Amino acid sequence: MPSTRDIRRRIKSVKNTAQITKAMQLVAAAKMKKAQDQASNGRSYAELMNKILVALKESAEEGIHPYFSEGKGNKTLVLVIATDKGLCGALNTNLLKKVVSTNLEGEVEFVTIGRKAAQGLARLRKTLIADFPIKDPVKFAEVHSVGKFIQDKFRSGEYKSVYVAFNNFINTVTTIPSVEQILPVNPVTLGGKRSFDETSKEVDASELPQYTFEPGAATVFETVLPQYVNGTIYQMILEARASEHSSRMVAMKNATDNAKQMLKDLSLEYNKLRQAAITNELLEITTAKMALE
Repeated sequence: MPSTRDIRRRIKSVKNTAQITKAMQLVAAAKMKKAQDQASNGRSYAELMNKILVALKESAEEGIHPYFSEGKGNKTLVLVIATDKGLCGALNTNLLKKVVSTNLEGEVEFVTIGRKAAQGLARLRKTLIADFPIKDPVKFAEVHSVGKFIQDKFRSGEYKSVYVAFNNFINTVTTIPSVEQILPVNPVTLGGKRSFDETSKEVDASELPQYTFEPGAATVFETVLPQYVNGTIYQMILEARASEHSSRMVAMKNATDNAKQMLKDLSLEYNKLRQAAITNELLEITTAKMALE
């Protein structure tokens, strides 16, 4: 049975831990708000790019760009977007489980963003060919290097298709691990409802203005399609960061709440022990007095 000294020591330790988790909760909440705003603002750009590509597709001939066709290779490339730090619940674990459970064709190789992605894939003995560190706040210039690397690999014909695994932000308490194909671009589903935006609607080509592309749709595709891929990766990173900070804030809040409950339980146990000790002392005094009489 623990002594009152042991319980006092535990109470002090739990109080210190609660102060740390509370501070981390406040920091995560501030970062969460910024990340959520950034992800929300990025969706407008993604929606506009989607509409432009639908209009281009209607004006261009089928198969006009290699991004609409599978690569000649038999390998699959997967970009995994995870976190650099832990203390965000099962966010990274669930993402890696989703990656492993997804049926991907041929030999699969990985590119990672986030230290936890690289560490997790190494434990699973997966083939990692590149890792890109991207800091907060996310800048499009940094994402451009990731997009260029992936597009160069796809253009080389070494890979049949390219996927991105990321945590899809729904709301503060809900994130969904997702694995989505970005290359080749599927001309059938282009313009459909995007997974990272619940408010998005399918783009109807008949409702779009009639554009004239100069010098031609094929030339415009050469510029717009790479930008579309970069923009899609950028938005997925924003969704992953919003998921990270939201999950960390929730995890730290739960830890703080658990620490408060533990303090209540320890305080109750401490008071019971003190009461028992005082009662024993009174009994000893009473017994000694009765023995002297």
